[in-house]
Formats: sequence, C-alpha cells, structure tokens
Amino acid sequence: MAYDMDSGVLERDEAHNLIASDRVEGTSVYNPDGEKLGSVHHFMVGKRSGKVSYAVMSFGGFLGVGERYHPLPWDVLTYDTDLKGYVVDMDKERLQGAPSYESGQEPAYDKAYGSTVFGYYGLGY
Repeated sequence: MAYDMDSGVLERDEAHNLIASDRVEGTSVYNPDGEKLGSVHHFMVGKRSGKVSYAVMSFGGFLGVGERYHPLPWDVLTYDTDLKGYVVDMDKERLQGAPSYESGQEPAYDKAYGSTVFGYYGLGY
C-alpha cells in the first residue's frame, strides 16, 4: 500500500508478482486463442498453507441462470498482460467435461475431490 501525499488517499499498490484478492475476482479467463471462457468467480486458499489451490471460474449460463462453476488448479492458469486476464490451455469442449458444480452445490473440496480435479488437468494433488 502506498500513501499519495497529494490526494491524501491510501492507494493499493501490488508488487510485481502479487495481486490483491479483490482484483482477481471477476478477471476474465481465456483459452490460448484469446476466446473468453469465463471469469474468476472466487478462489480457494489453504487455511494453513496460505497457498491458492483453485481459481473457481464461472462458465456458461445467462444472467446467472444455468451458470456452472469450474475449479481450476491455480497452476494451470497463466496471467497474460496483453489480455489482462488468465489463460488456461483448453477449449470450451474440454472445459465442459471438467469437474464442475452449480450454484448452491459447492463440493466438499476434500482430498478425493482435489484428486479428481487435479487429475483431470494432469496434475498430482
């Protein structure tokens, strides 16, 4: 955080490799072709480790109806400064087959679910 002496306002100033959590939520997610797949709805942080495990992306639906949430392992996302969003190396068809859930049906995010999600993306949990 930086204090602007001229305006008297405390400014949010992220370090080069850090970003405030409220700036991640709502950030667009694209495939490598630049096609928007969805946006980061929220992310899941380990209570003890402090490490972000998942970015939960909202996908599909219209005006909130039929929207699904896809937990993406944080490590499958790459931030693209030109797009000002995250890129995940998959197309919509593969994303539609990924582990997901509807609003109000959030999974337990236990070890078994983590293994399923990370396994879908070819990662160990």
